[in-house]
Amino acid sequence: MDLSFYNNFSTSLAAQEAQINTLQQQISTGMKVQNASQNPAAYETAALGNDQISQLTNDTTTQAAIQTQLGAANDAYSSVTSLLDNVQSIVVQALNGTTSSQNRNALATQVQSASQQLLSIGNTVAPNGSYLFGGSRGTLAPFQIDSNGNIAYFGDAGQGQASISPGETANTLVTGEVFTSALSGDGTTSVTANSSNTGSGEIIQQGLVNANTANAFQHGNSPITVSFAVSGTTTTYTASQGGSTISTGTLNSNGTNQTSVQLAGVNYDITGSPANGDSFTIAPSRPQSVFSLLKQISTALGDTNATPAQTAKTNQVLNQSLAGLAQYQQAVTTAQAQNGVTLQALSTATTGNTSQKTAVQTTVNQAIAVDMPTAITALDQTMTAVQAAMKAFSTAQGLSLFQYL
Repeated sequence: MDLSFYNNFSTSLAAQEAQINTLQQQISTGMKVQNASQNPAAYETAALGNDQISQLTNDTTTQAAIQTQLGAANDAYSSVTSLLDNVQSIVVQALNGTTSSQNRNALATQVQSASQQLLSIGNTVAPNGSYLFGGSRGTLAPFQIDSNGNIAYFGDAGQGQASISPGETANTLVTGEVFTSALSGDGTTSVTANSSNTGSGEIIQQGLVNANTANAFQHGNSPITVSFAVSGTTTTYTASQGGSTISTGTLNSNGTNQTSVQLAGVNYDITGSPANGDSFTIAPSRPQSVFSLLKQISTALGDTNATPAQTAKTNQVLNQSLAGLAQYQQAVTTAQAQNGVTLQALSTATTGNTSQKTAVQTTVNQAIAVDMPTAITALDQTMTAVQAAMKAFSTAQGLSLFQYL
C-alpha cells in the first residue's frame, strides 16, 4: 500500500499546527522574535534599544529627584531673601537719627530672631531625607554652634553629578555657600572705628575708582590706618599703610561735614566730626558668614548710644553691615538664578528623553513586536485551513477506492 498520502497529510498538518502554536505564542506575548535564534539581527536591535530605554527611564527618575531637591532649595532661598530684606529694613530704621536706644534694643531682638530663623532654614531637611545645604555631608546638620558660641558650617562644597540625559549631567547637591560666601564690609574693604574714638566721625565706602588697585588691596594683608588731628577749627587726616604715609588732607569745613578721600582704589566719604586722636582702620575684606554678620548687627544695636561718639561707632558698624547684607542678597539672587538654569535644563532633558524613548520604542517594536491584526488574521486562516484539511481527509477515508488503495 502506498502510504505517501498519509505521510504528506501528516507532514502538512504538523506544519500547520506548529504555525498555529507560533502565532498563538506571538499573540499572547506581543513579540514575533523571542530569542536570538529566531532572528539574530532583530533580536540584537531590540536588546540595544531596550538597554537605551532603561537608561532613559533611569535618567528621568534622576531628573525628578533633582527637580524636587532644587525646588526645596528655591523655597529656602526665597525665605532667606525675605529674612535679609527684613534685616536690611531694620538696619535702615536704626540708622534713622530719631531711633531711640530703647527702640534699637527692640530691633536687636528682631535681628536675633531672624538669625535663629536663618539657622533653621540652613538646616532644612530635603525631601530625600538629607540636609539640603550639607553638600556631600548630607547626614550631618550643616550649621551648628561651635565651642566659641558661633554658628559654623560643617558641610562641604561637594558636587554630585548624575546623568539626566545621554551625554548630559546635573549636580545633585546643594551647598551652604549662600550662607558663607560673602566678605566683610563692601567685599573689598572693611572699615572699623577705633573703640576709643570720642568724635562723631564715620568713614563710608562710596564705590571703586580703580578696580585693579582695589582688588590688589583686598587680596593683600596690609591695612590702612586713617587718623585725625584737630587744631582749632581745622581737622586734618593722615592715611598710613605699612608705616608709610600714603595720603594727607584737610576735612571740608563748608558746612557739609563731608570729605571725599580715595584710598587703595576706593572712594570714601568722611562724615561727621572726628575728634583729635580718633582713628579708623581700613582692612581688606575677609570671609564673613551671614550668621556672623547678623550677630554683628544685633550686638551693635544692643550697644549703649548715650553720646554722639557711641552713636557714630554704632552707625559705622551698621553701615558696613548694610554693605554685607547687599552681598548676601546678591548671593541668594545668583543662587536662585543658577537653580533656574538647572531646572530649565532638566525640563528640556525630560522632554528630550520622552521623545527619544518613543523613537527607540518604535524601533524595538518594528524589530520584534508582532503585527497583531496580521497575526490574528493568519491564525484564523491557518486554523480554518486545518479544519478544512481534517474534514477532507475524513471524507477521503470513507471512499471505497481509498480503502482499496
